[in-house]
Amino acid sequence: MEATRKKASIRHPWTFIPTLYFAQGIPYILINSVSVIIYKNLGIANATIAFWTSLLYLPWVIKMFWSPVVEWYATKRQWILVTQLAMMGCLLLAALSLNLENFFFPSLIIFTLGAFISATYDIAADGFYLIALNPEQQAVFAGIRTVFYRGAVIFGSGFLVFFAGTLAEKLGNISLSWTYSLGLAAVIFGVIYLYHQFSLPYPIEDHTFKKAQSKIPFVEIITSYFQQPKIASIIAFILLYRFGEAMLLKLVSPFLLDKPEAGGLGLSTAEVGLVYGTFGVLALIIGGILGGIIVAKYGLRKTILPLALALHLPNLFYVYMAATQPPLSVVLLLVALEQFGYGMGLTAFMVYLMKIAKEPYQTSFYAISTGIMALGMMIPGLISGYLQQEIGYKAFFIVVCGLAVVGIATIFFLPWDEEIKA
Repeated sequence: MEATRKKASIRHPWTFIPTLYFAQGIPYILINSVSVIIYKNLGIANATIAFWTSLLYLPWVIKMFWSPVVEWYATKRQWILVTQLAMMGCLLLAALSLNLENFFFPSLIIFTLGAFISATYDIAADGFYLIALNPEQQAVFAGIRTVFYRGAVIFGSGFLVFFAGTLAEKLGNISLSWTYSLGLAAVIFGVIYLYHQFSLPYPIEDHTFKKAQSKIPFVEIITSYFQQPKIASIIAFILLYRFGEAMLLKLVSPFLLDKPEAGGLGLSTAEVGLVYGTFGVLALIIGGILGGIIVAKYGLRKTILPLALALHLPNLFYVYMAATQPPLSVVLLLVALEQFGYGMGLTAFMVYLMKIAKEPYQTSFYAISTGIMALGMMIPGLISGYLQQEIGYKAFFIVVCGLAVVGIATIFFLPWDEEIKA
């Protein structure tokens, strides 16, 4: 048995990193983005969609509170496998719930449970990455894991949406089309779970809870995080950097789907899958890779402002589209350009979060930062639908552009001392 563990512990990262992060991306995009399209297809109002699906960010906000448990109880390998199996079950239940007469709240409860499972998986997978790979491998596979995570985003928001839209046109049943689409995602999770039973290594550092370590240093972890220099500026940056984008995010799909007389672009579900989930995410991946190259070459401190502008300025495209309602070819181009800039700006943001994730609680620190980030996504999302319904799409997108200024301003107050080597 020991020989097997040692052999497994030196498996090449290519055998498990791609599937590990593909499995991380699918539930996140389905729960936080594709759910918006599902509910829009099924006739739920924009304000209701934006409010309740924004609350689905909550598990990622508060995951910091149970991240020490994942670090100390059982192995991260065990957490990964259990959460993958649980996610398969959640996706199956969500698929079936959409056929209920009063589907909204049952499906929302299942998505909420899935969000908690997915947030737990994120903690375990990121921690596993840090102990299963040596520092050189971590550097090499940092971009690779992002590519496969984004590949999952393409699959979830692109192929699965396109698949559901095409099925709906053929079957004439929207609920059933989404049942098949989510069911396919569940089957894929089952396959990944079976594959990981054999492919995941057994890192030596991935130990179970020991009686000698009788206390989880939860208070110490939280205290250490909030004792960082200029922590107020850091928190303001994490909360506000993506504030305008968070307002935009929940209304992009309804904007693309709504009829022209309602201020939208009148695209079909399949076209939205093509525009936002395929070409858009491909552009996002390219932007993310280019952003990483720029940061690596010139340093984060010099590049974070221009990369932030690359993220926020393309929001003006939505003002233009709301005013002119251009043809599909123009929409494809503008959404791709917006996602390209988003990929560049998001890379700078995530690099900063990694820089402030310090030892000895690196996994927990990163979980806290991403939890605060999720809070910054959730709060504006809660009100975005109501605001859009009151003022219309064009005025709403103008407000989004104005809020971007606040996020950019926080950059000027960030600490750039020896403790944050950027």
